[in-house]
Amino acid sequence: MNYRKFQADKIFTGFEFLDPGHVLIMDEDGKVMEILAEMDAGEGIERYRGILCPGFINAHCHLELSHLKNTIPPHTGLIPFLLDVVSKRDHDQSLILDCIENAEKEMELEGIVAVGDICNTSITLETKCKSKIKWNNFIEVLGMKDEKAEANLLHYEGILDAFNCAATNMKSSLVPHAPYSISNKTFEGINNRTVHSIVSMHSQENPAEDELYAKGTGDFIRLFNKLGLAESPFPVTGKSSLQSCLPYFNKQQRIILVHNTFTSAEDIVFALDHAREHLSGVHFCICANANLYIENQMPPIDLLIKNQAEIILGTDSYSSNWQLSIAAEIRTIRKELPEIPLQCILQWATINGARALERDDALGSFEPGKKPGIVLLDNTLQAKKII
Repeated sequence: MNYRKFQADKIFTGFEFLDPGHVLIMDEDGKVMEILAEMDAGEGIERYRGILCPGFINAHCHLELSHLKNTIPPHTGLIPFLLDVVSKRDHDQSLILDCIENAEKEMELEGIVAVGDICNTSITLETKCKSKIKWNNFIEVLGMKDEKAEANLLHYEGILDAFNCAATNMKSSLVPHAPYSISNKTFEGINNRTVHSIVSMHSQENPAEDELYAKGTGDFIRLFNKLGLAESPFPVTGKSSLQSCLPYFNKQQRIILVHNTFTSAEDIVFALDHAREHLSGVHFCICANANLYIENQMPPIDLLIKNQAEIILGTDSYSSNWQLSIAAEIRTIRKELPEIPLQCILQWATINGARALERDDALGSFEPGKKPGIVLLDNTLQAKKII
């Protein structure tokens, strides 16, 4: 059997950095065999300048919105952004498909090996069936009215069935869009249909989300009015949106909370406590560039770290980002929060993301038997796929 041997200024294993005296050994299929001291590795070593990392995990994307690149201006705030997405997402199908293919290629070349992708339709299916990337398809349910809950769920289950009948590089599940778009009965229906599944949900992107549940007032009422609703269809709980909606999930799901731009320490503790009793895990997905693009604000990463929350990284979509690059997310976090060790951020981008998508049996770290891919990061943290 032929082997490839890789050495660099540093090897990041998914957990820690190794010094230049180590060599990563893979077989011809990209399976990790072992990591050896250079003196024991023999000849034929491929040497690189920079950091060799396992392939990146993009835990949150909207591939089907790739045609909205450079369409929605930055820094509008969440509610104008949502209205723009609704009004601008319909385009010629051939254009949408071309943009989907280009975005998929971009992510692969940047070293992304798995994606948690939000799907409102099955338009990405053809591209994903040909892709080398592993896909977790989150079929996103929207439904504000209890009386339409079952009909809405049946509609989205039809999309789920289309993905479930496709290739083996995919896992698929129903998920809620956000606390401001899902009725009580719709939440209950999703909970009952996602036992032990992975569930992704947009969470606390704007302060108005908490105000909606705490008081029944705020900017979301304006959004509902534009959608033809005279008032909020959601209960006033006196609590934050996260504390109001996360308890709907109690069947050992693995929950990915996305954005968390305005999440408080109290909410983080609440989510961790709820997860210990009712869930398989809870993960906080940071999409730094999208947070800056929409709200021009970073999420409270310091609070997540302080409370030992599991952090993962995503890009969001081309409607809210300048590129679909986990390396760019890493660079932004380093720029905004230079005190966070690079080792921590790389863990978020690799093994943490793989655990969140339940793909850590094969991806996320250089451990024997895995096929995680290899990414080379240069000294400016630009990424290039090696395998």
